[in-house]
Amino acid sequence: MSYGDRMSSTRTARSEERRAEILRAALEVIAERGYRGASLAAVAERVGLTQQGLLHHFPTKEALLVAVLEERDQWDAVPSSRWRLDLLGSLVEYNAMRPGIVQTFSALLGESVTEGHPARAFFTRRYDGVRGSMAEVLRTEYGDRLPGGLTPERAAPLLVAVMDGLQYQWLLDPEGVDMPQAFRDFLGLLAGGGAGPSAPEGDGA
Repeated sequence: MSYGDRMSSTRTARSEERRAEILRAALEVIAERGYRGASLAAVAERVGLTQQGLLHHFPTKEALLVAVLEERDQWDAVPSSRWRLDLLGSLVEYNAMRPGIVQTFSALLGESVTEGHPARAFFTRRYDGVRGSMAEVLRTEYGDRLPGGLTPERAAPLLVAVMDGLQYQWLLDPEGVDMPQAFRDFLGLLAGGGAGPSAPEGDGA
């Protein structure tokens, strides 16, 4: 490897390290201040950069937030062969402990339906993959037909919609919506039963 190649490789490694540092800082700021309070200036200050220096790595706040979402998905990533319905319940419980990240995800998801939004492509790809993964989870659990008669492919969008829809309700009224319990109730319905275990009479959103 030539001297120039070594220098280029070193610069690339440093740039990747700096990007990772910025993403960690962004996650911290979002967790502390929420989506709207997570300004580029606040993240830049956390990593000892000027805002202009931060823009070298992430040209817009939206680009930074999409990168945070991609990083979040890496944290949550489990090989499709290992996903189970009970693990989904654990994921919902985990999300209930990190409202800042959930708020960022939900806010960008709502905005991404508009044409030209920088997060639109991310969410389109994400949902295509998630629906496929959820169909496999349901097929592993129930075979080719759920107790209610739906195929895994038809039930998968409903499962995803409940997970993300519950997040919106919980963010708006965290005291009134027990997100993990409501999701367990839905899993009970998928299984052809009633409410999930330990749900008090009249409890829920």
